[in-house]
This record gives sequence, structure tokens and C-alpha cells, in this order.
Amino acid sequence: MISVERTATKQPTLKESAPVHEQVYQDIRSGILFGEMTPGQAVTIQGLAQSRNAGITPVREAIRRLISEGALLFQGNRRVSVPVLSHSDLEQVVFLRKSIESELAGRAARQISAPVIETLTQIDSALDRAITTGDVRGYLVQNYRFHTTVYAQANAQVLAELAERLWLRFGPAMRVVCGRFGTQNLPDRHKQLLTALANQDSAAASLAVTRDIEQGMDMIAEGLTIGTRF
Repeated sequence: MISVERTATKQPTLKESAPVHEQVYQDIRSGILFGEMTPGQAVTIQGLAQSRNAGITPVREAIRRLISEGALLFQGNRRVSVPVLSHSDLEQVVFLRKSIESELAGRAARQISAPVIETLTQIDSALDRAITTGDVRGYLVQNYRFHTTVYAQANAQVLAELAERLWLRFGPAMRVVCGRFGTQNLPDRHKQLLTALANQDSAAASLAVTRDIEQGMDMIAEGLTIGTRF
């Protein structure tokens, strides 16, 4: 059985009326995204079904979807695991994140509304509390909420979907980084981004996101250099 860390931190959830298979998929996906499953960890249908009190069929479907999204790796002989980031993988993730997410932020700045900026400010406050209290999962959840809320304003679904897939690839590694370096040293360029969004400054918004990505990915690269398994 896979051991899954649970906390009281609120995270994005589906409505209870959503189909069971979708709820199971989102639950497992969140486990990967927020690092409850570690890089290299083997996963099994039976283990996930037991840890999430779910049926075999929806778990099998969720695993198939997550393999197709690159969040899980099929290794043959029915072995499935959480991908491990290599230096080459990380270099590609950084390139794609900076290209895609900076574009999303720039587009969002041109059309974002005041109520959404207020929502982002509240999310950022929750993120600051997580940093101050050392709440690793809280940081990861609120950081994800902040970025996806910004990107949703860009009205660029293809780019947003690509960004989501990239987050699934580095999420487990980011959790390892948080555990190693602590929340006080984690990236947070959100104040600069909020200012840029409020001013509808597309170039400044893109730059703030680029700097945020560089800081976070540099921490993962440092971990790779000293031999931490991502």
C-alpha cells in the first residue's frame, strides 16, 4: 500500500457530484502534483485503490490518463512509477515553462479584472502564511492555485494545458526541495507579478513569472548537483 501524507490544508477539489472516475483521477493527480508521491516511487493499481478507498477500475483508468500526460512512467512488465528528473529533463522543463508561462502571464495582464486580482492577493496571503509556518504542502497548493488562476485569465487553453503537464513533471521534485531547504527559501515573485497585473503591464508580468520559474528551478538543479534524487 502506498503511504500518502494528508494534512488539513485546503486544496482544489471537485464537486461531490463529479463522476467517481474523475474524482479518483483528480485525487491521484493531486498526490503527484503536490509531491505526496516521490520521484522514482513505484505505484500499483491495488496500492492506489487501497490508499484512496477506491475501486480498481477508476484507479486503472486514472493511471492510464496520468501515463499519457507524463505524470507517471510505464516501464514495462506492468511497472509504473513516478518519473525521476534528470539534468536533461530539468533543462527542457525550464525552457518550456519560461516560454509558455511567461506568455500566459503576459496575455493575462492585458485582460485581467480587479476581482481576480483581489482573489490572487488572498491566495498570495495564504501562501505567505504557509511560508512563515513551514507548511510545505500549503505552500505547494497555494503556489499552484496562484499560477493557475493567473493563467486561466489568458484565454489560451492550449498553452494552459501544456503548463499543467509541466507542473505534473516537476511537482514531486519540488516537494523534495521544500523538505530539504525549508519554506523560507522558496521562490515567491508574486508581489511583483501582482503589481504588473494591476498595471496591466504585460512585459513586467512575463518577467516576474520568468524570474519566479528560474528561482524555483535553480533550487531543483542544486539538488540534482548534490545528488538528491528527483
